[in-house]
Amino acid sequence: MLDEVERWLSRRSWSAADRPLPGILAAKRGTTVSVVLPALNEESTVGAIVSVIRRELMEAVPLVDELVVIDSGSTDRTAERAAAAGARVVHRDAILPRMPALPGKGEVLWRSLMVTSGDIVCYVDADLEEFSADFVSGIVGPLLTDPGVSLVKAMYDRPLAGAPGQGGRVTELVARPLLNLHWPQLAGFVQPLGGEYAARRSLLERLPFPVGYGVELGLLVDALHLVGLDGLAQVDVGRRVHRHQDGQALGRMAAAIYRTAQLRLKPGHLVRPALTQFERGADGFVPRTHAVDTEERPPMREIPEYAARRAA
Repeated sequence: MLDEVERWLSRRSWSAADRPLPGILAAKRGTTVSVVLPALNEESTVGAIVSVIRRELMEAVPLVDELVVIDSGSTDRTAERAAAAGARVVHRDAILPRMPALPGKGEVLWRSLMVTSGDIVCYVDADLEEFSADFVSGIVGPLLTDPGVSLVKAMYDRPLAGAPGQGGRVTELVARPLLNLHWPQLAGFVQPLGGEYAARRSLLERLPFPVGYGVELGLLVDALHLVGLDGLAQVDVGRRVHRHQDGQALGRMAAAIYRTAQLRLKPGHLVRPALTQFERGADGFVPRTHAVDTEERPPMREIPEYAARRAA
């Protein structure tokens, strides 16, 4: 891991408990906060998420000023459940109607900037189970208390089939190697593809949005170039439980993420033969850096001994 990243981990990685809610509220002053949930057929979870945010962060305390669910074409009762729980629901196709909508999560996130007004925009996936208000207050807090921070990602454990830390397969197999090899400054992010992050509108409006699954990686890489590593941060919010995709869906996600990275690669990009992964220890997430195999053997027919054996 780069020395710069090690310093960043000690300076820009926090726990949600590091910023109690009263201190966040005191720092809010006139800054406005919008929370956006992109949703497609999430009737079983979206209502509970909206209810927690409205009850704990809008009614109990005035942290969130605007709560919007962007429905990207649900065929179930997602829109109805979200509205009943207290969100403003906007259909994706009603935003910028002169531009036909493209399928994909990134398209929805991009269009959300047109129908929200907060100085800070916080994105939360609509399929979360066991949702906690820390997912919002934890990642909004640094933006309210530290003017040097422009984007904050949530980090968490992602259990899979009851096993802790086994979720995030595309992160470990595709995104993390790409970032370590080509953007090593971003190797410190525990959940680079996580759907829970908050950013200043002044940054988001300057970033291109990949329309599909590559949006999280694209935003992170582009934000690094605009605000530098010190303008980025992450906050531990505990555990994320959600619906997991099947293998084919993960393959499509991986391809979109690779393509997003490919579009951002330039000749001469630094390639580092190391991979940093994370394990939760007694005091939080611990980085573990492993060497990446970079050597290649030539075709066997180029090996003299092999050629001699074939000749015999």
